Amino acid sequence: MHRKLRLRNREDFSRIYRSGKSFANGQFVVYWSKQPSADPFRLGVSASKKIGNAVVRNRMRRMLKEIVRQHENRIVPKTDFILIVRKPATVMKMKEMEKSVLHVLKKAGLLQSISYSKDKQAD
Repeated sequence: MHRKLRLRNREDFSRIYRSGKSFANGQFVVYWSKQPSADPFRLGVSASKKIGNAVVRNRMRRMLKEIVRQHENRIVPKTDFILIVRKPATVMKMKEMEKSVLHVLKKAGLLQSISYSKDKQAD
């Protein structure tokens, strides 16, 4: 994931927690807010010490960033969002985690639907 797509400042995190909206499922919580300077979007990942040691937390961050990177063309532009990892997510496989992340992003209204063009039709 590109460096410019990451949320890193404490002020940005605090702003999103204070004035943003939140949605959750059993494994993840997403806080988000519109931000004109976020082009196309910016992501922050929060994994507290409650979910495990540094190895577990960093693994979760890497997996979440990869899932978001794979679906970055579907994420609503000009949005800052923070994904918070909950304990049940630590035992999930990558595909299950992807499904859960997409579910919480869809619930928050942060996913656009993709329209596939039918330029080449079969004869």
